[in-house]
Amino acid sequence: MSTLVIRNARITTLDPQQPHAQALAVQNGRIVAVGSDEDIMRGWGGEATIVDAQGRRIVPGLNDSHTHLIRGGLNYNLELRWDGLRSLADAMAMLKAQVDRTPAPQWVRVVGGFTATQFTEKRLPSLQELNDIAPDTPVFLLHLYDRALLNRAALRACGYTRETPDPPGGQIVRDSLGNPTGLLLAKPNALILYATLAKGPKLPVEYQANSTRHFMRELNRLGITSVIDAGGGFQNYPEDYQVIEQLHRDDQLTVRIAYNLFTQNKGSEVSDFRGWSEMLQPRQGDDLLRHNGAGEMLVFSAADFELFNEPRPELPPELEPELHDVVKLLVEKRWPFRIHATYDESISRILDVYEQVNREVPFDGLHWFIDHAETITPRNIERIRALNGGIAVQHRMAYQGEAFVQRYGVQAARHTPPVKRMLAEGVPVGAGTDATRVASYNPWVALSWLVTGRTVGGLALYGDENLLEREQALRLWTQGSAWFSGDEAVKGTL
Repeated sequence: MSTLVIRNARITTLDPQQPHAQALAVQNGRIVAVGSDEDIMRGWGGEATIVDAQGRRIVPGLNDSHTHLIRGGLNYNLELRWDGLRSLADAMAMLKAQVDRTPAPQWVRVVGGFTATQFTEKRLPSLQELNDIAPDTPVFLLHLYDRALLNRAALRACGYTRETPDPPGGQIVRDSLGNPTGLLLAKPNALILYATLAKGPKLPVEYQANSTRHFMRELNRLGITSVIDAGGGFQNYPEDYQVIEQLHRDDQLTVRIAYNLFTQNKGSEVSDFRGWSEMLQPRQGDDLLRHNGAGEMLVFSAADFELFNEPRPELPPELEPELHDVVKLLVEKRWPFRIHATYDESISRILDVYEQVNREVPFDGLHWFIDHAETITPRNIERIRALNGGIAVQHRMAYQGEAFVQRYGVQAARHTPPVKRMLAEGVPVGAGTDATRVASYNPWVALSWLVTGRTVGGLALYGDENLLEREQALRLWTQGSAWFSGDEAVKGTL
C-alpha cells in the first residue's frame, strides 16, 4: 500500500506543540501527517487504505538504545523464556515440557529475563530439582550476572570435573569430595557464566537466520522498530554478523539496527579496534543496518560488572593507560564509542582518561556515552555534559534492586540511577533493556520501572523525586534514543 490512514485512535505524538491526536497518515512507510479525524480524512483519505483503530492507543516506534539483538537473534530459538512468570512451579512446568521435546544433543537454556524475586516462592530451583526433571538433557539456567545452574548432564557436556580449575573471577562450587555440584558463581566476573554457555551447541546458519527473524518479530510485537546493538562477549566481527548482514541483503530486517563493536581479546584491544577501523568507516551502512562505533567493552581492565550481591570490584591500575590508547585511536578515527560503567568510582577514572584524551585530540562533537551509570554522582553527570557525552540507562535495577538494597540500603536505591538529575543537567539520555542475558527485552517492563519505580519482584524502589511522567519516559525511548544512534529517522516511525 502506498498510503495508509489510521483514524479513531488515541495517538501520543510526543510533540509538545501537539501532544495528542486522533488520526495519522502514512505514505511509503513514513508518517506524513498527524491531526484530527476530520483533517486527516479530508487531506489523505481519498485514495488511502483506512484502518479504524477503535479508540486504541498508538505511540511512536520505540528505539532500544542498549540491547543485544544480533547475538540474541542467533540463539533466540534455542532459549526458553521465564520473563513475567510469577510462580517457580509454572516455570518448572515449562522447563519440563521443553526438556521432553528437545532433541539430543541440544540443551535447554533459560538465559536472562527473570529473577528469583519475581516468583512467589522467592527462590531459584534446586540442582536436585533440575536433575530430577532432566536426567539426560543438559539444562543451563543463567540468573542475572551472578550465577548459573547446570544439571549433571550439562556438567558432563561441558567436561567439568574435580580437576577443572576455577577461572579468574569465577567459582565452580564443589561438594565435599571436590566434584562440581552444578552451581557456577561470578566472583565477580561473569566470564565463567558466558564461557560455559558458549560450550553449548549452535544452530546451523539457516536456522540462525530463522531464529533472528523470530526475535525481530517478537520485538516488533512489543513496539520496537529500531535498536542499538551493544555488541557482546564471544561476538566476533565479521564472523558473527554474517546472518544479520544476509538478512539485510535479502530485505528481511523488520528492525533498524545500529551496531557497536565489542573488543574480544584482553590485552589486544587496540589491535581489535585498529583492525576494525581499517574495515569500516564511521556510520558505514544505511538506514536499516549501520555501524555505530566502538563498545560497550573498550578495554577489559575497565569492566565493572554490576553484581550487587558482591562488593564493588576495584579496577586495576592498567585501566588508565589501556583506555587512553583505545580512546585516542577512536577519536582520531572519528569513531563514536560507548563504555559499560556501573559504579561512580569507575566513571570517575574513565572520565579522567576522556578529559586527558580530549586535551590531546579534541572530541569536537564526536558522540560518546556511558552505559548503565547506576551510582553516578551529580559531579560526574556535569563532567559528561561538559564533554558533550550522553548516558544510556536500562532497567537492570528492576531485576537487581533487592540485592542493591541489601548491600547499599533503601536511601541509595531511591536515586539509582538518577535519571531526573541527568535530564535536568541537559545530558542526552536514552532508555534500553540490556537484553537478553540479564533483563527482559520487553520495553514495557522498562517503561513501568521508570514510571512506578517498582522491581519485577514488587519492591517499591524509587522515591517520587526520581519517577518520570509517562510521556517523559516514552520520550527516552524515541527522541532521546535517537541521539545514541545518530538516526533521526527513529523520530517518525510507527
